[in-house]
This record gives sequence, C-alpha cells and structure tokens, in this order.
Amino acid sequence: MNAIVRKPWSKPVLTPHRSGGANKFGNARRGNFTADIDGVPIAELVAKHGSPLFVLSERRLRENARRLLRAFRTRYPRVRYGWSYKTNYLDAVCATLHQEGAWAEVVSGFEYDKARRLGVPGSRIIFNGPYKQRAALERAVADGALIHLDNLDELYMLEDVARAAGKIVPVAMRLNFDTGHTEAWSRFGFNVESGAAHDAARRLAAGGALRLTGLHSHIGTFVLDPRAYAAQIKIMAQFMDFAEREASAKIEYLDIGGGFASRNALQGLYLPPDQAVPAIEQYAETIASAMMEAVRGRKEWPWLILETGRAVVDDAESLIASVVGSKRLPDGRKSLILDAGVNILFTAYWYHHDCQPTRAIDGIPEETMVYGPLCMNIDIMRTSVWLPPLDIGDTLVFNPVGAYNNTQWMQFIQYRPPVVMVRENGDVAMVREGDTLETMVSQERLPSGLDQLFPQGLPE
Repeated sequence: MNAIVRKPWSKPVLTPHRSGGANKFGNARRGNFTADIDGVPIAELVAKHGSPLFVLSERRLRENARRLLRAFRTRYPRVRYGWSYKTNYLDAVCATLHQEGAWAEVVSGFEYDKARRLGVPGSRIIFNGPYKQRAALERAVADGALIHLDNLDELYMLEDVARAAGKIVPVAMRLNFDTGHTEAWSRFGFNVESGAAHDAARRLAAGGALRLTGLHSHIGTFVLDPRAYAAQIKIMAQFMDFAEREASAKIEYLDIGGGFASRNALQGLYLPPDQAVPAIEQYAETIASAMMEAVRGRKEWPWLILETGRAVVDDAESLIASVVGSKRLPDGRKSLILDAGVNILFTAYWYHHDCQPTRAIDGIPEETMVYGPLCMNIDIMRTSVWLPPLDIGDTLVFNPVGAYNNTQWMQFIQYRPPVVMVRENGDVAMVREGDTLETMVSQERLPSGLDQLFPQGLPE
C-alpha cells in the first residue's frame, strides 16, 4: 500500500478583487529571494550585527568605478573622475574610490574638511556648491584646490582672498542653461542664455586676481536621455570659445557634473530599470562623441571631468530589515511593519527599491504594502510589492540603496543602524558603528537646575 504524501501547508490568502487600472506588476514573482551578499549569508550578518543593517560591497564598488573609467577613457583620452561626496561620504566608500583613482568633489566646507582628513591633497579636490565660507576659500586657495564659482558675490570674495594671499588663483565658472532635454537647473551658477555668464567671465578677467581655467555645469539628476549631455557639451564648448576669445581665458577642463541614472526604479516611470536606464557605455559613447566634436581643430584637448555618484555607489549597498508586525488594511491588502523606515531609507520617497526575502518561502505571493516603524503616515518603504507570506523575524533586503541614504538619513525616533562592508576577500568589516543613547546625547548640555526633574514631588 502506497504511503500518502502530504503537500506542505501554506497560509491561505484572500485577495479582494479591485477593478481599475492595468496591472503594472505582471505575473507575481515566485521563489525570488536573496540569501547572501557577496557570498556572506545574510542570516550571519544579522546574527552578528543586528537589524536593520546597511551592507556595502567593496567588490561591486570597485567594479563600478573601473567600468565607468574604462568606458570613458577608451573613448576620450583625457578623463578625470571626481567622486561626489554628497552621494555617500562614508570614509570606507570614499577611500575605496580614491584608491581607484577618483578625485574628491565636495560642495561644502564640511565635505572639504572630510576629504582633507581622509588624506586627499587639495590639488585633487574639486570645490563646488553655492555657499563657500571665506575660511574655506582661504584654505582651498592655500591647498591649490579647484574652486568653482557659483555667483558674483563669491567671485568678489575670492578676489579679495586671492589678493590677500598674493596669488592669481585659477578658477572655474559654473554655468546653467537649457539643454532642451532636461529641466534647467537655473538656481546654480551663471546663466548662459541671459548673458550673465558672459558678463561674469569678462568681469573675472578684468579683476586681475583670478584666472578662468575651467567650466562646470550640472544638468540634473537621474538623467535618462544621454543626448542631454551631448547638448550640454555643445553649449559649454561654445562658451569655451567665447571665454578664450574675449575673456583672456585658457580652458583646461570641462566638468559636466553627474546625473547618470542607477539601476533603480524611479516612481512614476512605467518601464523597469533594465529597459529605462542607459548603460554606462551608452552615456560614454554619446558624451565622448560630443567631446571629440567639440575639440576638433584644437591644439590642446581639455580634460573631461565626471562627477557621477549614484551610478557608481547605488547598487553597491543593501539594507537588511526585519518584519516586526503585520496587519490587513481596510481595503483588504496585506501590510508589513519593518524595523527600518524612511528615516534611514530616505530615497524610498522617490524610488521603488527592489525588495526581496532572504530565504525561500512557501506560499502564494500577494500585493503587500511595506511600512517602517515611525509614527508618521508617510513612513512607507514600498507602496505595493508582491511578497510571499512572511512571519515576524523574517528579513527583507532592499537594493540599490547606496546613494544619498547614508548622507540624508535622520535620527528621528529610531537609532541609525551600523554599516558594514563585505571586503573583496570575504571578510566583513564594520565601517560605521550604529547610534547609541550616548552618541545621541553626546552634544547635549543640561542647564543648571534642570537635573532635578520633579522639585515638587512626583506628579499625580
């Protein structure tokens, strides 16, 4: 007599039918999970370092930097890469990219100080941003940093600094203009269409304290159409010709900023990242072709400077979070509560981060809303994602999350978690300790007399 083979039990699911728009999810994914990061089991990482936990991949970070430089340097011979500190200024990230040949691109005195503390010489720092304090400019002049002017007031102040130092200081001008492909970032720099940039270049030359050697512009963020960069370079090259002809300039470099998209899912974009986001090589081909056209006939070719951040670091970092609760919403949808929210994953406001379990889970996937632990209704990690039945203690991994989350995270309600790096040899290194009560209150000071909390006795 044959033995009865029972199928494994799985939780029943009741999914209410909701008529309306087309299904943007396609078929529900079954069996998708991520059990390790670069060969290190996620369960081991959580057991040792807790949850939530950010995990960096040194291997992926280096591979991305090498791919970027290879794609551009094989198409245009004079390329420099400035790592955008504001994207992720953890020392371990910056040091890894500096080892791969990146300069430091900073936008504040704080970031400048951080780069110098890490050991980056001033001559390898690009100093951008709309607000540079005089003391920071004085240090940048002394260090020989590349200073990019944002406005006339800054130009006047830098002239005064240069005269006080007895130097003629080489500088770059930040330009803004309409490429016709992206929304113009007119807040930063000198506008080309209005003639303000031309007037500033003439004023700079007439002052005698500064020397124009570079041009910089940044046309936006998450730019999906490489043709925008071709238009950018054409406009910058036209201004370069003007500056050299009429403003006594000798332009040594064109800095096209950053803005390359990562393989993340931008909210409101219908196509998945694999179809919507150009490869680095596509950006490189379009940009290098435009540069070759711009330098045609020139005796000396200017350097091309890149400042891309997101495309290099985003998929090199993951966030592990644990399920701490679940419930049904009034409309019948499943919802999960995690121990990580938008306080540490700020980019959840505009990306649908890929979100997967960390083990194989039996059961029928269903549409799920994923919340964080914060006491505010907008703490939403994913508005809708197909997930199998998860229990308390199960973990999810979010990726890509390497861009802007470790620089824009908050200490709101919850401690910020630790960050570890999986090294290329498989070792796991702590690169930032998690917050504790001591770190949170270390800068607070309690005025005299307030240490006696209940002078009239305990309240009823």
